[in-house]
Amino acid sequence: MGRYEDKRVVITGGSSGLGLATARLLVDEGARVLITGRDRDTLDAARDRLGENVIAVRSDAASLPDIEALAGRVKAEFGTIDALFVNAGVNGFAPFEATSEELFDRLLTINAKGPYFTVQKLAPLMAEGGGVVLTTAVANVKALPALSAYGASKAALRSMTRGLASELLPNRIRVNAISPGLIDSGGLEKSMPAEAAERLKAQLSTEIPMQRPGTPGEVARAFAFLAFEATYTTGAELTVDGGASQL
Repeated sequence: MGRYEDKRVVITGGSSGLGLATARLLVDEGARVLITGRDRDTLDAARDRLGENVIAVRSDAASLPDIEALAGRVKAEFGTIDALFVNAGVNGFAPFEATSEELFDRLLTINAKGPYFTVQKLAPLMAEGGGVVLTTAVANVKALPALSAYGASKAALRSMTRGLASELLPNRIRVNAISPGLIDSGGLEKSMPAEAAERLKAQLSTEIPMQRPGTPGEVARAFAFLAFEATYTTGAELTVDGGASQL
């Protein structure tokens, strides 16, 4: 019997990267998981890899109608859920002077507005004692080059973690955050050429106390801890960054 046998979990942005690794960990331990993403082909490929205990739902984290439809689908499939991983988000590299209104709006909409309303619509479906985990980033506490708007979107999410944790206490729902640093999840490769991504990872690794990027599996284990094991923790942020923001 797996550690998370019969647990029901929703993971937004679950078709690749950190979300996919988390879904794999949970499914391997007996959970039923619903993942979301924007690309149907990527979702179908993830579902095929993860097996029959996974439901793949196309849903845009920036669209309120999609979020409302997602809540209806979750209720139909699971009734109630035990954990929610609000993981869907985007990067956006641009120097301050070159940051456009379009990029700023995109980052704040997907990384802050979407998560807020995702929790709002799905919290009523959570079982007592359930755990919500939001994905922030070390950019919410460190000034990183060309990431001022992205960092602002993640700082909003960090503040939101505390606010939602307080508001959901009467429902006995815990709300925490994971703050990943440099994770070798394929995210950089989506925003720049592969060779440039490899050079940047090598350069950034020298600045990390542990001298390496993290793995998606390490983030997945942090999610499982906050969602299921950390029963006396709410409003907190767990950094998974090799010490980069702490040392």
